[in-house]
Amino acid sequence: MPIASSHDIVQIIQLSIAPVFLIAGIGTLLNVLTSRLARVVDRGRVIEQDLDSPVGSGVHTNRHLAELRVLDQRMNWIHNAITLSTTAILLVCLLIVALFSVELIAIDLSRVVAVLFIATMASLIGGLISFLIEISYARKSLRVRAELLASRAPHH
Repeated sequence: MPIASSHDIVQIIQLSIAPVFLIAGIGTLLNVLTSRLARVVDRGRVIEQDLDSPVGSGVHTNRHLAELRVLDQRMNWIHNAITLSTTAILLVCLLIVALFSVELIAIDLSRVVAVLFIATMASLIGGLISFLIEISYARKSLRVRAELLASRAPHH
């Protein structure tokens, strides 16, 4: 097995720069997703406390239950997005390992590298689609609240 020269290792590191930026970008997305998940969980806890309190009307309870259902859907979609985005980062890490292995072990892993890259993109696409669906649920719940506010606005 030939030993890679320092020049070869520098080239491998240069090849690994783009995947590292991809990891950083997906990491930023994960930060956004976990922040959204925390807000949804916090809102769910507030609603659950309201539902547990003895004071409340049937309309109030029905609205809270409807909001809890939407929050549950949002949590599911955020969870999907986090899982798929984390999988994408793991695949990028495997891609970097494969890039180093090609040079250090001197074996042809071009198909493995291609499959890892395709799997990374598929996972990232799935995560982004899940994120868009979660945003759609959030937007719909805001629209309902706007309608609620409009119905309670004083009429001139």
